[in-house]
Amino acid sequence: MEVRTRGPEETRAVARQLAERLTPGTVILLFGDLGAGKTTFVQGLAEGLGVPQDYYVSSPTFSLINEYPGRVPLFHVDLYRLEPEDVEDLGLPELAEKGVMVVEWAERMPFSFPRTIRVEIEIISPEERLLRIKEQTT
Repeated sequence: MEVRTRGPEETRAVARQLAERLTPGTVILLFGDLGAGKTTFVQGLAEGLGVPQDYYVSSPTFSLINEYPGRVPLFHVDLYRLEPEDVEDLGLPELAEKGVMVVEWAERMPFSFPRTIRVEIEIISPEERLLRIKEQTT
């Protein structure tokens, strides 16, 4: 599926709709350049999963993993500062079983998961993004 969005709110709305059908064990892999809107997409996922509004969803660049409560727990992972060999020690497979896990900079992940949704975010203009969403199973 491809969707063109015009602004952060539309990007969040696409993610909100996707989140409504997510179940524990789903892993969302995010790809896109800096500033593409990966964290904006995660904010929409959080809204769709029922994360309370008093939680500010931000990129866990330094903490690596943020956990948010909701109808399904959301684990937000950012691999930007890591090398693939560093990722293996994070316990991501165990986290994925407990809720929905979304991974920014997923190209740095050295292993795969049985059920993933790949989201590529391409910058078209300062406000426009092209989202390519593809479900994958192994």
